[in-house]
Amino acid sequence: MFLGRTLAIAKNVFWEVMRDRILYMIIVFALVMVGAVQLLPEVSASFEDKITLDVGIAAIAVLSLAIAIFVSTSLVNQEIDKRTVYLLLSKPVSRPELVIGKHFGLFAVLAVLLLAMTALYMGILSLNQIPYPAGSLAVSMLFLWLKLGLVAAVGILLGVFTSSLLATLLTFGVYVMGSLSRDLLELGQFGDNPAIEWLMTAIYVILPDLARLDLKNDAVYGQLPSLPTLLANAVYGIVYTVLLLALAIAIFNRREL
Repeated sequence: MFLGRTLAIAKNVFWEVMRDRILYMIIVFALVMVGAVQLLPEVSASFEDKITLDVGIAAIAVLSLAIAIFVSTSLVNQEIDKRTVYLLLSKPVSRPELVIGKHFGLFAVLAVLLLAMTALYMGILSLNQIPYPAGSLAVSMLFLWLKLGLVAAVGILLGVFTSSLLATLLTFGVYVMGSLSRDLLELGQFGDNPAIEWLMTAIYVILPDLARLDLKNDAVYGQLPSLPTLLANAVYGIVYTVLLLALAIAIFNRREL
């Protein structure tokens, strides 16, 4: 019964988001790719293929990140603002089922979005006879999916106890800091101030190390970490996401509606 109710919530989120936003993102991505293919040869004489690969994969990452952040931070607050949360919780639906179902639904949306944009990306590259490492790009998209799932969990966590706008800003801040956490750790180690080094180490430990799940720069050149490293990083992303959702459930259970 728990799984059935959770999947029902996930299905509702999936179709709601698909109707509202996904088609527009795919159209925007298609326009970016067509523009890149047409314009880059005019401004770059010898590296247009690599630049086109970089632009395409960066566009996929940015557009999918926008969906992950803006949707995740409003998933729970939207139900509260519309008062529909009372209807949901009056039925045999628990708060953990609501949080997990919301995340599953958005996670499925992100999967469809990434599949569509990746297929379009590779199709446009193939039509224009631009070589690309299909295998490494596919793996990088899988890790981008895990990364977006983690970011979505951050958004849901912040959204259960703050406003949607503040949660959006904080989630973006966590994304930026998480992407730079390794650099911040190294920066703290270079200094002579123990307090700064301790602070940077604490930030690295607390915030997600999103660089573990970011393979796009290497994947463009057909390079990937070793299989044990990939598996370890995938497990890290999944475990961190589960912990964030568990914390979101704990906070939501204590929230007065």
